[in-house]
Formats: sequence, C-alpha cells, structure tokens
Amino acid sequence: MAKLSDETLTLVFNLQRRLLQRINEATATEAIIFEQFGEEETILELQQLQNVRERATSSYSRLYTLLLRVAESQPTATSATLDLLALSIEQAEATDAASEASVQDIKRNWMP
Repeated sequence: MAKLSDETLTLVFNLQRRLLQRINEATATEAIIFEQFGEEETILELQQLQNVRERATSSYSRLYTLLLRVAESQPTATSATLDLLALSIEQAEATDAASEASVQDIKRNWMP
C-alpha cells in the first residue's frame, strides 16, 4: 500500500464511523416520524432524511473506494488520487456536520 500517515488513516476511519452513525440516525428518525405522523404530514422531512442518508452514503463510499485505490497503489499513490482523497475528506467532514444539523433540527421539530 502506498503510505498514508497514521493521522490520515485515523481521520478517514473516524469519518467513516461518523457517517455510518448519521446514516443510522437518519434512518431511525425517518422510521419513527413515519410511524407516528405518516407520510402526508411529514413528506418534506422524510425527503430531507433520505437526502441525509444518500449524501452520507456517497461520502462513505467515496472514502472507502479511495482508500482501496491507495492500498492497491505501488510503490506510491498518484498525486491525483491523494488530492482526491484530501478533497473527499473535506467534503465528508462538511457532509457529516450538515447531516448532523439536519437530523437534529428535524428531531427537535417532530419528536417529543
């Protein structure tokens, strides 16, 4: 594997864990709101939660794929791959923060 710093690997793995948490939280929140209020009354919120899941899933998959590409690179990863990984890390951090805020906002408005 092309060498990534321990700091970078830890950052990516922590981001993946947080993204999985967002996916789980959005899915659970969607199920609770749908069960309690139905689809017609909460269609916008259900769509927002679905968007949260899709964005978090996309970020998670991108990080996974890029790490795999780096692991398969010998003796070093290309600068383009490393640049894409750095960009994906930034985007995943933004996605995580926005996703968390969206889910918390919906929970405040719809869950006791």
